[in-house]
Amino acid sequence: MKRLSALLLATTLVGGGIAFAVDDPAEMLPNPVQEKRAEAIGAHLRCLVCQNESIEDSSAPLARDLRKVVREQVASGKSDQQIMDWMAERYGEFIRLAPQFSWSTALLWLMPALALVAGLVIAWRATKRRVVTPAPLTDEERARLDALSGRE
Repeated sequence: MKRLSALLLATTLVGGGIAFAVDDPAEMLPNPVQEKRAEAIGAHLRCLVCQNESIEDSSAPLARDLRKVVREQVASGKSDQQIMDWMAERYGEFIRLAPQFSWSTALLWLMPALALVAGLVIAWRATKRRVVTPAPLTDEERARLDALSGRE
């Protein structure tokens, strides 16, 4: 019984990290080079159902359909850029996990740098020491201070 438990635990630990890009091995291209290309392209395309997963990581039916389209285009000889452009034309720029830089996405790409600069400016202003020289004491304040300190 202990051996069976140890075997199950070992199988879970070893096999738990394995993720398959496709639900059905029949989806895979017979040519391993083309399959690797299709997987690489799919890793850069967003699942429109899951939104934060690539189509290679998602098991949604739409992701399966998109993987099939990518593999068909790879098999037909289209370049990676042609496939990505076709997908963006068909489904919009949102399908790219990393959108291309353009005027419409400039704020998206520049926001981390702007946030860093704003944070540095705020930190600099917060730590900047202001030298404040106290106003000189009036005669009345000086007399009171002397009285309190016993220097009369």
